[in-house]
Amino acid sequence: MFQPVSMQHISLSILTEDIPLTAQILAEWGLFNPKIVDAATAQLLSEQPAQQFQTIFNSARNRLEKILARKSSDLALAPATEPYQVVELTQLEMVDTQLGELWQQLSKFDETLHQLNEQQAQLRQLFGILKKFAQLDLDLGLLQQPKQFLNIHVGTVPTDNLAHLQAAMTLAEHFVNVFHRDENRVYCIVVGPLSYQHQAQSVLEHADFRSMMIPHQFKDHPQQVHAQLTEQSQQLQQQMETILKQQNQLLQQHHSLIIESYRILQDVAAYAELTDTLKSRGQLTLIEGWIPTDDVPKLQTKLDQQLVNPYVLHHRSPSLQEHHQVPSLLRHPNWLNSFAALVKNYGIPRYGEFDPTLLFALSFMIMFGTMFGDVGHGAVIAGLGAYFHEQLKDFKVFFVGAGLSSMVFGLLYGSIFGFEGVLLPPLWLSPLHNPSLMLIIALYWGLGFILLATIIKVVNHWREGAYAEALFDNNGIAGILLLLGGFYAVQQWMTTGLFNTLQQFALFTPLVVILLYKGYENKSPLSERILVTFIEGFETIIKYFANTLSFLRVAAFSLNHVALAIAVLTLADMMDNTGKILMIIFGNLFIIGFEGAIVMIQVLRLEYYEGFSRFFSGDGQAFCPLSLKRI
Repeated sequence: MFQPVSMQHISLSILTEDIPLTAQILAEWGLFNPKIVDAATAQLLSEQPAQQFQTIFNSARNRLEKILARKSSDLALAPATEPYQVVELTQLEMVDTQLGELWQQLSKFDETLHQLNEQQAQLRQLFGILKKFAQLDLDLGLLQQPKQFLNIHVGTVPTDNLAHLQAAMTLAEHFVNVFHRDENRVYCIVVGPLSYQHQAQSVLEHADFRSMMIPHQFKDHPQQVHAQLTEQSQQLQQQMETILKQQNQLLQQHHSLIIESYRILQDVAAYAELTDTLKSRGQLTLIEGWIPTDDVPKLQTKLDQQLVNPYVLHHRSPSLQEHHQVPSLLRHPNWLNSFAALVKNYGIPRYGEFDPTLLFALSFMIMFGTMFGDVGHGAVIAGLGAYFHEQLKDFKVFFVGAGLSSMVFGLLYGSIFGFEGVLLPPLWLSPLHNPSLMLIIALYWGLGFILLATIIKVVNHWREGAYAEALFDNNGIAGILLLLGGFYAVQQWMTTGLFNTLQQFALFTPLVVILLYKGYENKSPLSERILVTFIEGFETIIKYFANTLSFLRVAAFSLNHVALAIAVLTLADMMDNTGKILMIIFGNLFIIGFEGAIVMIQVLRLEYYEGFSRFFSGDGQAFCPLSLKRI
């Protein structure tokens, strides 16, 4: 629970003909993380036996996925229950060919549907245009024909210019007929003698008149055109329904082919996925990867039971130099899943590194409860977490735990829905009446938190063989002594006003050790080395000081929680009975929602930046086993 599962590197040598069966065994087992063979071995085993197989598999899978994406199909594909069968390359090629032929037929239907949809879209546009001509009681075809004696213009003009246009057109022996209006423009027909067309054109230009084209399909009265378009739309819809029916019939006719193809592709999916990690020479193939140490005997048993031909299985523990390549398999109880997700949000523990999930869960609950201690508020959060357990899934434990922690500290503070010490006497202390004590507790909590994080860092360094860093670095034992010595020196100075020899020794001895180590590690020229070393030493002191003080927010938010509750109750006292009740209800809801979210963010900040950043690299690789995935 406190570090990734111990791993073994395995090298499995098999006959090339056994690759498909071996891949299936490993996938069914679900605990083998494939690894690409190193360059030196790859030169000796230069063949890739499954490359062509993978290419054909990918082609067939893509075609099957496209076929299954047909919305008209009603195909239920269950996981395979039949025993695994070895699939030959020729059989896979036949599946790919058959799926390709089926997809070509479906593609023709798709192309026809696409054309029909485009025609429907054009009809919708025509309906939109026709709507503007609905008030006209004339044959729209007449407006499109050339006139011998009349000057006719159809278009739009800004609403503000309509009155001016009508007056000016009267002088030019033309009249304006408005047939539609929208937000900013009016649609109109301008008609007059052809002999006055030049005067009319000048007026139209000044009025910002914009001509509009009447679609050539409009050859009758608007009502008749609408009926014609409706009939065309219905015909297109019938054609589309016919095409969809034919498409569905085609899928039903090939139902057995689809089911069988799915089964075959399921059988060879693991083999295809393993392709990039397979290296061969002649009849010998090498598979390498990582498995949990405890499961090595189980793998050997499975191979003995299912492989007929001989094989060779070697396994070894990873070296320190390989730790950054080893995948991290993390196993937690179910109740830790939500906290594990938040840890993963920061990063994945490197193999051999401390897994902070349990520490994160416990410290998060303690800090959240301290900063948001209230029996009522905690009960609401826990209740919401329990009520919405299906939607929250793994995170229901996170919210229920946060709520319970808030309730526990609410009992200690004597606070329930903002009423502190009124409805419930405090079992420990009241933050409002003991602010100094809360600040001191927060300071000691921060000191302990940083010490624990630094100790974990020391353990990580020691496991990695970085003994000098574990002892002398600012995040090593020297750093721990500097933090303790500095805390002791400051505490004594603030208590007695003295800075005696013991305090100086406690502070400066670990600091000198850190400076000497930094100077030794720095290979720059002497002058630059001295400058950089002293800057790093000063930064170390400032960082420890600032990080410790950062935990004062734990006390600050516990006081802020009380202050917000007092503000709500003060406003409630200024109102009548109904207003008082509503203010208390909505004020508490505001505190739960707004301040609760802020407190969670602040706790995460302390966990990530004051805790994880000290000991957690977060650059590990997730354990990704070969598995029987549904294609």
